[in-house]
Amino acid sequence: MLLYNETIGIDRDIEQAWLDWMRQTYLPSMMATGMFLDAKIYRILHENEDGTISYSVQYFSTSIEHIQRFLDEFAPKLVDTHRLKFANKHVIFRTLLEQV
Repeated sequence: MLLYNETIGIDRDIEQAWLDWMRQTYLPSMMATGMFLDAKIYRILHENEDGTISYSVQYFSTSIEHIQRFLDEFAPKLVDTHRLKFANKHVIFRTLLEQV
């Protein structure tokens, strides 16, 4: 099992709007790619000094081929949509993990 993780720091003043959009729009779009089996959102339980709140958004896949296809075919549009919707209100980094 592979885990494609997006760690996102979001400004507190738009936190609820971001969460609503993630649940209603972004996650369904990610799942519609067919490259992931499941997705989960976790709030990271530590305070950030910069006034943001952090989340781990996790997508589970069965193969590196699915992850690579996602990155090649689907990610550019989805990433751009998120970046434009929340411009200057978030930071994000992505990690790929393998279950051992």
